[in-house]
Formats: sequence, C-alpha cells, structure tokens
Amino acid sequence: MADTVAEGLRRLSMAVDVVYDGDAALERLGVNRYDVAVLDRDMPGRTGDEVLRWMAAAGLTTRVLLLTAAAGIRDRVEGLGLGADDYLTKPFAFAELVARLQALSRRTAPALPPVLEQDGIVLDVTRHTATRDGGVLTLSPKEFAVLHVMLRAGGRVVSAEELLEQAWDENTDPFTNTVRMTVMTLRRKLGDPPVLHTVPRTGYRLGA
Repeated sequence: MADTVAEGLRRLSMAVDVVYDGDAALERLGVNRYDVAVLDRDMPGRTGDEVLRWMAAAGLTTRVLLLTAAAGIRDRVEGLGLGADDYLTKPFAFAELVARLQALSRRTAPALPPVLEQDGIVLDVTRHTATRDGGVLTLSPKEFAVLHVMLRAGGRVVSAEELLEQAWDENTDPFTNTVRMTVMTLRRKLGDPPVLHTVPRTGYRLGA
C-alpha cells in the first residue's frame, strides 16, 4: 500500500520517501526535513504512536497524518492527543489522502496559499494545473515540482541542491544532471519573455 500511495503522489509532483517500519522512520526523520509524514499506527517495529512521541520530544515541525484501521472516536482522539495533525482511517480514498496532505503542507511555516502567482504564472497545487498569461502549461511531474519550488522561493535564488532535495526523493543521484535538464525544459515551456534564469555558480531564480 505504501508503494502504491507513493507512486500516486509522485505523479502529482510530490517528492516521496518510503519506509516500511518505525525504526527506519526514525532514521529518516532524524536526517531529512519533511513537510508531512504519513504514519501507520500499526507499522512493524516501533509503532506510529512511538514515532509520534519521538517526534514530539525532538521538537520536529513536520506535520503528521496518522493512518489507522481503528475508526472509533476514542482512537481518533488518542492519535491526535499524541501529536498527530490529522487522522485518516483505512480503507481510504486516495483523493481524500491527497487533499489532506495538501492541506497539511500549507500549514507549514510560512503558510502558503494553494494558488501561487508570479510574472503571469499561476500554479494551482490543488488542481495540479499551471498557466502563463492564461495559456495552459503542459508540464511533467518534475517540471511542475520545480516550478512549485521556484514560486515558493518568492524570487530568491534557489540552488540545484535545494531543488534536488525538495523535488526529488532521496534515491536520486546527487551528481546527476537531472536538475539542469528539468530546468532547461521548464524554461522552454514557460516561453518568452524569459522568466527562469540561471545564476552562475549559485542556482536559479524566477523573475522577469
């Protein structure tokens, strides 16, 4: 189920790492910075509840969506009391999972609206659509993710390392040229006048 959910989220331009037990979850959470973590209360090893307690003790700001087969009010209240930000019972509709994840990601600091606009570009994260000056942009999942990161940056320079961290998962080779190639194709699709610029030896900047 984790792999299926991850594949669906990647098609929506989300960078997703997957682990299958609580011990591995603690390891990843201790190394990587995530906007949202989806925890199954019944995962092997350390349970989702134990991971939640560890996250609270560590002071992590990662939002948490808790998955469980228990649908009772007492179970939901207990999960939220442990520090979860939201709760979803299994089985669940994938569309609802996506909506809840998007809502949680918008609550990260600083809070960002679901629709981002700059220099005629309008990116709707909820509908997964992008336009420039009213024209529809047909973007691949990674191009959409890169544009999302650039719009969130608000005009500041974004390094290739930052793009790699936020738009790709941890299995991506850090020495790959995939970031440069994705930026190149995205720049072409954004059209004229040029709005996505390369800053030599620094990174990339979005702005007229």
